[in-house]
Amino acid sequence: MAYDPGAIEATLAAAVGDDPGLIAELRIAFVESADRALIAMERAHDAEAWCAAAWRLKGLAASFGAVRLMALATDAVNAGVPDAALAAKLRRLVARL
Repeated sequence: MAYDPGAIEATLAAAVGDDPGLIAELRIAFVESADRALIAMERAHDAEAWCAAAWRLKGLAASFGAVRLMALATDAVNAGVPDAALAAKLRRLVARL
């Protein structure tokens, strides 16, 4: 599944209209929120903390139409335990956003 760079922009435009400044601001907020969820996942020392952070990331991705990120966050939820390799994949995906 490839990353669709237009999906997030389309979702934001549908929500706020044609305001490039607001779209850019919301995009930054999205990436910062995703980064905070990833930090929580990377710091998780148990299954409960890992899953809670993965659910937050999945919900965030769903809210912004980031389908690939949502799918990978779902994999993290389903893993059920901290997984450094999966966290690294998520980190790379968010970095491309």
